[in-house]
Amino acid sequence: MSFKADRHARVVIIGGGVLGCSLAYHLARAGEAEVLLLEKAQITNGCTWHAAGLVGQLRGKRNLTRLMQDSVAVFDRLESETGQAIDWRKVGSLRLASSPARWSEIRRAMTQARGFGFECHSLSPAEAKRRFPYIELDGVVGAAFIPSDGYVDPYALTQAFAKGARAKGARIEEGVCVRDIVREGRRAVGVVTEGGTIGCDILVNCAGLWAKRIGEMAGVALAAGVVEHQYFVTEKTLDFEPDLPTLRDPDKNFYLKPDVGAFAIGGWEDGTKGCWRGRPPFEFGRELLDANMDRLELFALPCAERLPVLNDTGIQSVINGPIPVSADGEPIMGLAPELDNFYVACGFTAGIAASGGAGHTMANWILHGDPGMDLWPFDVRRFGAPHANARYLEARAIEAYGNYYKIHWPGEESRAGRGLRRSPLYQRLKAHGAVYGAKFGWERPNCFTWHGREDIERPSFEDKPGWFDTVGAEAHAIRERVALIDQSSFAKFEIQGPGAARFLQGLAANNLSSPPGRCVYTQLCNAKGGIEADLTIMKLAEDRFYIVTGSGFGVRDGHWIRTHMPDDGSVQMRDATAERAVINICGPHAREVLQAVTDEDVSNAALPFLSVAEIGIGYAAVRAARVGYVGELGWELHIPVEYAAHVYETLMQAGQDFGIANAGYRAIESCRLEKGYLYWSADIGPDDSPYEAGLGFCAALDKGDFLGREALAAIKDKGVERKLCSFTVEGFAPFHGGEAILKDGTVVGQTTSAGFGHVLSKSIAFGYLPRDLAKEPSFEIEAFGTTYTAVRGPRCHYDPDNARLKA
Repeated sequence: MSFKADRHARVVIIGGGVLGCSLAYHLARAGEAEVLLLEKAQITNGCTWHAAGLVGQLRGKRNLTRLMQDSVAVFDRLESETGQAIDWRKVGSLRLASSPARWSEIRRAMTQARGFGFECHSLSPAEAKRRFPYIELDGVVGAAFIPSDGYVDPYALTQAFAKGARAKGARIEEGVCVRDIVREGRRAVGVVTEGGTIGCDILVNCAGLWAKRIGEMAGVALAAGVVEHQYFVTEKTLDFEPDLPTLRDPDKNFYLKPDVGAFAIGGWEDGTKGCWRGRPPFEFGRELLDANMDRLELFALPCAERLPVLNDTGIQSVINGPIPVSADGEPIMGLAPELDNFYVACGFTAGIAASGGAGHTMANWILHGDPGMDLWPFDVRRFGAPHANARYLEARAIEAYGNYYKIHWPGEESRAGRGLRRSPLYQRLKAHGAVYGAKFGWERPNCFTWHGREDIERPSFEDKPGWFDTVGAEAHAIRERVALIDQSSFAKFEIQGPGAARFLQGLAANNLSSPPGRCVYTQLCNAKGGIEADLTIMKLAEDRFYIVTGSGFGVRDGHWIRTHMPDDGSVQMRDATAERAVINICGPHAREVLQAVTDEDVSNAALPFLSVAEIGIGYAAVRAARVGYVGELGWELHIPVEYAAHVYETLMQAGQDFGIANAGYRAIESCRLEKGYLYWSADIGPDDSPYEAGLGFCAALDKGDFLGREALAAIKDKGVERKLCSFTVEGFAPFHGGEAILKDGTVVGQTTSAGFGHVLSKSIAFGYLPRDLAKEPSFEIEAFGTTYTAVRGPRCHYDPDNARLKA
């Protein structure tokens, strides 16, 4: 039965905080005629009204920085455009390093900023004090200054967005609480309010603190939590210049915004409280929570050490209010995978700073189906149902909050919410010394410790981390002997039906017309030729396929595939992730070990590279695919979970004479860099074409039409403007990805991913270069203020003719 609403608007936005009002403004400004924003109380009444209002732009990725820069561009024009004052103060921001490790982190960020072309200045302690005279320099190592940062009045900013939206024809209705969402199939067709029903073509969840509850009404699981956040405002006894910048000292765990004759000071202390398991009552409104002075002291006392003036300045007020924090501390944006017309923009811990850019990006997403840039670190599809579990979410949100000003070490792992998803081999590998990391809730072995070394998880910015030698030994085992790697966390899908072959052939860039028993490495491209997914498709039968992708990409890739499936019932798709464990057996002796435990012929003639077949291992039936991510002879063994332990033990026993070893994901990373294999979300993504990335061999333009073919043909015909290149530095260099690539002292690119190739004893980095420079042999890579001479060479540095891989 079709839903009949009392009235209708094409786009309905739920939530009148700064994000909702910004989105309404940007939609209306872009020409959308029917925009209706519903606010249950009054606009700003959730957490916008008590936000501090700092605006910082620099993030670890170029596009995330662009999003924040877009906000500043909006703030720059908004007051003159709307006539509404927003008290935007572009006074700059000062970030102190009060420890050598923090200085390394800040210098890394400044190197990334240089790669972006973003203005950021390195200051000495004395220069920092000249910009902010109140600071005591004890322990300060250096500082970063960003002149285009500042602060804004959150209430006034939201009112300006609302005024601008109304002026362009958007409607904003206050005092209208959404109580339910009506669904028909994969669409949200309307909302139920206390004042009646409203139909819609597009529904957007900008509900802030209540985003999780609104998502649940639509059957959408959101990893949007709520925690307490405190700051205090001093008495108005201070006298400073109007251009005093904002100040952050993460080692002392505080931020500071100048106010009228006062400072507003907050922090990100450990041990904050989760609120309502992420589901606040709708009756909660313009309210604060009781101050917690014990927690306040955790940043107030260190702040007074850095700013002695506070010892003679009283506290006027303490603000303790609930704020949104997602399961990883980053915003949640985009089209929810559960529905075809339900968008989300929530989980913004720094919502004021992001509001202008986020509103603009979301408007693009809604109106054009494309945000205008790759925003994977903010994408709603990076989360799944495990992250939305209320207890898991609260634990992760509390940790993310407390980590906000902690040093973010390369390779650092979360400690909260651990142990949720475990491979059948978890306990066995733990007994062998597995040091686990987490991905999409899965416990995965990063490496294996020797004799219980306590320093193995010691991270580092500029030196070798504690796991360096262990990972090196595992990489050598892969290259020289034989190793087993538990990769059970792979996301896996089965697609079948009379229309499956035709559908996938029209979706994948590569050719899937080979007979059953073959694996195809392919990209799934968008209409512009950008890479939406990078995965392996195994053809099990003419009408049955098995798809394998990365652990963290299952929701995204599955959504992309489902979005393009025909609705005539000719294609069925199901998630098979939990059904099969995966063991990768790899190394020059992999065939000898495998042949010892199976009755099937696993010779190169019988099972060549890219083949897939059902074989027996010991007493178990296994799907063996001649593929891998380390660039070595090997098989991915996809095993029914109940047989996984038996298969592992059988292979381990058979491999003893060959020096078989366990290996983890850090060794995979080292080996894939040596082999020139790429990683989606770092080296390739929706903004990159296969031809730019050196993957043109996967674009089968002659097979017939497929999604993105027209764009790819045009790119190939015209030629690319940039190319992904590989760089090496002899010995160890502290590369982590994001470093600036220089030619004759000028920044010409940025590394996409980087690390150490243990077998080659070289540091390896990938990065895009302009076409006219892509054949030049010599470059420099800057890391932590030091430039390293880098040689641009072939993509593949190990086994370039694939003799070992195809042996």
